[in-house]
Amino acid sequence: MRLSSTLQRTLVELPPPPGPIRMYFCGPTVYARAHVGNARPFVVGMWLRSWLRASGYQAVLVHNITDINDKIYEAAPGASAELAAHATEWYLEDTADLGLGMPDHLPRATEVVPEIVRFAEELVVRDQAYAVDGDVYFRVARDPEYGRLSGQRPDQVEEQEPNARKEDPRDFALWKATKPGEDTSWDSPWGPGRPGWHIECSVMAEELLGPVFEIHGGGLDLVFPHHENELAQSRALGHEFAHVWMHNGMLQFTGEKMSKSLGNIATLREALDEWGRETLLLLFLGAHWRKPMEYSEETLRQARAQVESFRNAFRRFPGFKRDDPIVDPVRDALDDDFNTPRVLALLHEYASSGRLDLVYPVLEIFGLGSLAEEQEAPEEVHALGRARAAARAARDFGEADRLRAEIDAAGWEVRDVAGDPGYQLVPRS
Repeated sequence: MRLSSTLQRTLVELPPPPGPIRMYFCGPTVYARAHVGNARPFVVGMWLRSWLRASGYQAVLVHNITDINDKIYEAAPGASAELAAHATEWYLEDTADLGLGMPDHLPRATEVVPEIVRFAEELVVRDQAYAVDGDVYFRVARDPEYGRLSGQRPDQVEEQEPNARKEDPRDFALWKATKPGEDTSWDSPWGPGRPGWHIECSVMAEELLGPVFEIHGGGLDLVFPHHENELAQSRALGHEFAHVWMHNGMLQFTGEKMSKSLGNIATLREALDEWGRETLLLLFLGAHWRKPMEYSEETLRQARAQVESFRNAFRRFPGFKRDDPIVDPVRDALDDDFNTPRVLALLHEYASSGRLDLVYPVLEIFGLGSLAEEQEAPEEVHALGRARAAARAARDFGEADRLRAEIDAAGWEVRDVAGDPGYQLVPRS
């Protein structure tokens, strides 16, 4: 299998099965309900793990929770820990409702603070970092490879965290002294404080995967400074760190990237409630993980139509086999930089010709095997269906339309069919 890597600027071949393939995908900073864009690294990581395991690999996925961060302190002065705890639970609930299972490990920054302190201490001992007034900063100038991941020239790197006490404007914080009004801190050799953002991920990754692992993933917006700094500080301790760096494209919301700072967000919870998990997953499936993905009413409606197309195919051809192997065209597409849009096109081709035995095992990989399951409407919706059929028989079309609207509001579509009972109920996707 080959994956495009930001570090090498080319496709990189993974070792042959069984691997192992150890993966770390950056998770959210928990200070608000996650937006749909936050879900993309989660989805890509879970799908990749699923495919690797189906291909005979021993694959492990770590997906972190950043629950110590400036944004949390700013969002909840005096109650940062409480907000982080609540937002973590929201994130776990919402991602669980995507129906993909969960990563193998979900570490939180608050769980590894002693390890972070030791990591920073070692960098200071090696003269790769320095302490000043309770803060600890990494010396960017000591890393001749700095900028290789992001493509930035070291002499063009802008100041990341303005502070006149730094030796070099490019240096970044490993440890931050407690500021007035901050309600949570930890002890350290430099006084009470908290970790910087970048060191949190280096430590969580290495604690669970070791100082060298196969894949590091996350959003394209993390290439600089977050991932550049992760790589620099781990490399400064002689750690090889990640081989392949996967950076997924951002969600585009009316032409701009979706972000909390821009205010143009749709929360994952809202999207799940309005569109359903299958529609969201089909939307993700139709965009290559490296490319931007348009999130709009139009693209969601297109994804919903694809959901219904697959469901209808399974209704038309119910006698398919569920245990057939994945065919070579699909395998080739996934092994070639995890090309899910190509796979989706193949699935539509197979479904339209009734070859559902080729479709089902692939949908299972992507958490969409439920599209083959016929859902049964509850009795109260059937009662509305029977009443509507009776109204149509009596030519009371106004009442029939009113009942159709009630059925629709309950999440079902009613279709008129010949014979008894005269209607069919189909779940709205």
